[in-house]
Amino acid sequence: MPVLPRPRLTPLRLVLLALLGWFAGLWALDRLFPLPLPDLASDRATVVVDRHGEPLRAFPDERGVWRYPVSPAEVSPAYIEALIGYEDRRFHYHGGVDPLALLRAAGQWLWHGKVVSGGSTLSMQVARIIDPHPRSLTGKLRQMARAVQLEWHLGKEGILALYLNYAPFGGTLEGVEAASFGYLGKPSSRLSDAEAALLAVLPQAPSRLRPDRHPRRAQQARDKLLQRLQDLGDWPAQRVAAARQEAVVARRLVPPMLAPLAAERLRRQFPRSARIDATLDAELQRRVEAQLAAWIRRYPEGTSAAALVVRSDTLEALAYVGTAAFGDATRAGHVDMLRAWRSPGSTLKPFIYGLALDEGLIHSASLLVDAPQDFDGYRPGNFDQRFRGPVDAAQALRLSLNIPAVALLDRLGPAPWAARLGHAGVRLRLPRGTAPHLGMALGASEVRLDQLVGLYAALHADGIARRLRLSGAQAPEPGRRLLSPGAAWIVRRMLERSEDDAWFDRGGRPDLAAKTGTSYGFRDAWAIGATPAVTIGVWVGRPDGTPLPGQFGAVSALPLLHRLVDGLPRDWRRAALPRPDSVEDDVICWPLGRRVRDTDPAHCHRRLEALILEQTVPPSFAPKGEAQPPRIESVRIDSVSGRRLSALCRGVHQSALHPVARWPALALPWLDAETRRRSLPPPLSPDCLEDSPPLEALVILGIDAGSRLRSPPGNPNAPKASVRASGATGNVRWLLNGRLAGESASSEPLTLSLDHPGPQILTALDATQRYGQVEFVVE
Repeated sequence: MPVLPRPRLTPLRLVLLALLGWFAGLWALDRLFPLPLPDLASDRATVVVDRHGEPLRAFPDERGVWRYPVSPAEVSPAYIEALIGYEDRRFHYHGGVDPLALLRAAGQWLWHGKVVSGGSTLSMQVARIIDPHPRSLTGKLRQMARAVQLEWHLGKEGILALYLNYAPFGGTLEGVEAASFGYLGKPSSRLSDAEAALLAVLPQAPSRLRPDRHPRRAQQARDKLLQRLQDLGDWPAQRVAAARQEAVVARRLVPPMLAPLAAERLRRQFPRSARIDATLDAELQRRVEAQLAAWIRRYPEGTSAAALVVRSDTLEALAYVGTAAFGDATRAGHVDMLRAWRSPGSTLKPFIYGLALDEGLIHSASLLVDAPQDFDGYRPGNFDQRFRGPVDAAQALRLSLNIPAVALLDRLGPAPWAARLGHAGVRLRLPRGTAPHLGMALGASEVRLDQLVGLYAALHADGIARRLRLSGAQAPEPGRRLLSPGAAWIVRRMLERSEDDAWFDRGGRPDLAAKTGTSYGFRDAWAIGATPAVTIGVWVGRPDGTPLPGQFGAVSALPLLHRLVDGLPRDWRRAALPRPDSVEDDVICWPLGRRVRDTDPAHCHRRLEALILEQTVPPSFAPKGEAQPPRIESVRIDSVSGRRLSALCRGVHQSALHPVARWPALALPWLDAETRRRSLPPPLSPDCLEDSPPLEALVILGIDAGSRLRSPPGNPNAPKASVRASGATGNVRWLLNGRLAGESASSEPLTLSLDHPGPQILTALDATQRYGQVEFVVE
């Protein structure tokens, strides 16, 4: 068998084999000693920044180091120029180690007998940051090997990114972005030439050159770098001269602490992110925090406040203040009241009216009766204990009257209404085992402020409710239907305060649809306001749930809401939203609730302008307990005298039918004499007897009509009167000037204390809606 000749090892082949062995060795070493690269994306140091990139709050790593992630593209070009010009002029041309720089450094060391300038490249400096080593020959060789590895794995852009984020800048600051904000109060993208040069020299001696402690040394080092950039032709002399004129001024290192509770919420949501982009606006956040801090100082210890400002269309949070005094233990400053479950008071009432509009039960001028009513044992009253009789829906909502809201919820059904809110993302929290009930209209449930703000924003977003969006990483959601666009538009108009209402004067605030609320026992004061651009929610109270006597929404929260609205930038105040095609204006008549053009003028006792949805004009409905709604009732009258006839008349009469527009019986005590006369049948003919008990059958005993009451001489106390309702059925409610004064059994007397002098109207209402009324004067 022939023997094959050995291949000849030519010089070329020897070189190739040597190179192959060299690269194989490098590959093996790289595998045996991998780079200890930090993972910036999951580093424990976290910074939450606002929508413009300004830090809101920073969370240090386990070493207490502050680091704000930044990419080379986000840093000022002036800083990159100064850094490369100072540290590594051939950064883009060498492979991690610069032989020329090493030779220069070695020659200077031999000539001067000491180190004059180093030969480390930026890559070698990054190698020392990620893999610390002793300052020795072996340490230097290890640093050079790591630098080559960095070039191999990351390239120039990756190496520069590591330096920008991990270079030491003194104290607990690492990275140029943290240093820029820490010392200069601005992002590194907005550095001036002088500031860029200052930060470029700091990592060489961060403790000795800290500008907050040693401004003179820092300025000397900066000017030395500026001169070098001029001498080497990197920056022209004019640019350097301008930079030299800028003094080194650094602020004291204080970690950012804006929106602390929002930042904490975001950190829990994104636990592995080094940088979290919030939707907040830092400038607005500062303003809102300052306003709440100033506002809460007027209240005793234990009291706090919270506010949320969002975009109405997307529900992006612009300002998030969960507590008015973060870190203040006396005010429970660690509790985020935006996420606390609290009783909403009356703040859910607009969405009762909105659903009633969509269900075709009302329009904006529907007749509702604010008078004592019994809803199967539930007998609500108003906040001020007054009753106003017949009111239109818009007035009832603006004045936050309780009984009309409960009456509407009774018609809608508590369970379907709660389900509609749940579909929109707001699930009311009720005690375990409790079904939806009428008390929810007045706050007998729990809700969170961030959820309430989402509901009110829907009034300016065509009825679409969304969840709070706090992170820029969250994609905008389509939202869920809460109300039709027309119903949302009408409710918003109903909530807009009229300028002649001093209590709710908007003071020129455009398109502000606002509602207040107070929970039972003065525990929570609310004010929610929406404009086409932003929606603001305010809460004031005690985080521990104890009462704050005398403080309620219109006093504690509404003025603060007005201040926040006044502080909004002008460009956030958009023009009013256009009216949907489903909404029209018309004039309707009370008591029947029909359009004027469809009503006989004799039956139109009052005319009101109304906003009507989908051309639906529902008739007036009866208050609870009345069998018949407002209607046309025909009675027999004598065609000659016009007197009413009954089945028990002695004489002979020529009869005719006379139609009468009847008001709800419960509304009659509040009607003026003429309107009441038009609503009742004519007086009975003298020769006839009543064949049914009259509606106004109650007689008040104890005070005569037109009497004047005063205390006996020498008695400084207010006069008292004992009254009783003759002919009453069931319990009797007594109203003095429209305010509930007491309740008595049908045959029981009630003692009234007449504390206020002047004309008085006393009304008695029994369980069958019959009433009696007497007018008198207290002197």
